[in-house]
Amino acid sequence: MTRSYTATAFAALAFALAAGSAALNHKAVVQAAGISAPRFEVDPFWPKPLPNHWILGQTIGLSIDSKDHVWIIHRPGSLEPGEQHATTTPQTSQCCAPAPPVMEFDAEGNVIGHWGGPGPGYEWPSSNHGITVDFKGNVWIGGNGRGAGAGRGAIGGSDEEPAAAIRGGFNDNMILKFTQDGKFLMQIGKAGQSKGSNDPDNLKGPAQTFIDPKTNEVYVADGYGNHRVVVYDGDTGKYKRHWGAYGKVPSDANPGRYEPNGPPAQQFRNPVHCAQLSNDGLLYVCDRANDRIQVFKPDGAFVKEMFIEKATLGSGSAWEIAFSKDPQQKFIYLADGENDRIHILDRESLEILTTFGEGGRQPGEFYGVHSIATDSKGNIFTTETYRGQRVQKFVFKGIAPVTKKDQGVVWPKTATSPKP
Repeated sequence: MTRSYTATAFAALAFALAAGSAALNHKAVVQAAGISAPRFEVDPFWPKPLPNHWILGQTIGLSIDSKDHVWIIHRPGSLEPGEQHATTTPQTSQCCAPAPPVMEFDAEGNVIGHWGGPGPGYEWPSSNHGITVDFKGNVWIGGNGRGAGAGRGAIGGSDEEPAAAIRGGFNDNMILKFTQDGKFLMQIGKAGQSKGSNDPDNLKGPAQTFIDPKTNEVYVADGYGNHRVVVYDGDTGKYKRHWGAYGKVPSDANPGRYEPNGPPAQQFRNPVHCAQLSNDGLLYVCDRANDRIQVFKPDGAFVKEMFIEKATLGSGSAWEIAFSKDPQQKFIYLADGENDRIHILDRESLEILTTFGEGGRQPGEFYGVHSIATDSKGNIFTTETYRGQRVQKFVFKGIAPVTKKDQGVVWPKTATSPKP
């Protein structure tokens, strides 16, 4: 027994020394390579408290306009009954009430605008998803619901369902365009009318839009029911083109279970979750459940791909991206809602340089980090779905040498309470 105990202890000590040596070697290699990356600290005091006893539901869209105002969209219908007791008749308690679906914050974190919901002339989504303020100041939104009264899609949205279970049945087959004060401008697609991934007229669970300021074309990550990127004219809504993974014609055939060690899937899985165009004209597409980013030219020609945390199952790792604010956009910030962290990638190589954040509910932690955007100063903003239900700000602190692969929570070194 003594000999066995000694052998076990020796093995444990050897393992610990090996692990420590590996960590030191990684740090030494990183430092020797001279790798640097943007550094961030969470701002635990942003945004300021919401007025009117308002509370956010699943917060599933984020965009920043030319004034550095932060726009979000959330799902009021995802709130639990106990979070809405101020709205009952008779009133149960003072707290709380659902905030309006679309909210605008100034740079200091004050709510300065809000609107959203059904109205004349358009079909409001049964499950909001994604918001984009374009270069003209117009506001675009999408949706991934299965229709009013259709269960989880109508209440919580399909982000709560396994990737294999979110194909088909999507009633939100449109994107909507509004002014910043909520005046309706245009609808592309009709609720319940999708004919699949090669339908030029309708979408199927569109996740995100990007509007190219050079061409006024709308790129749609389409998305939860379809398996494609589709492009429309930003003024007329006229269909332009579409494509699937590797630039191929998309298929709606069931791709089967994601296998991390299998050959790369030849089609996008649901959801195609982001489509972002860089300054040099490359379109980066989040193929979320396939744990990868694919890069295309604007005409759909395939350029390259990169797998991110390839062993990730469930909802996948590649949720949404934002670019750094230097003119070359040297870095990509990738929201990974399954592993609950932000990856910082070199845009040229698509290699992960470092990662920050971890699962949890405190500032700097994440539960279902969903959307990500950067302001003109290089600060990062994020939103969280599921029961995360919030928006956070991470302050850009400059470029610094990378010393850790996983930074954990990037808590400010000197955090003080705001003055009353």
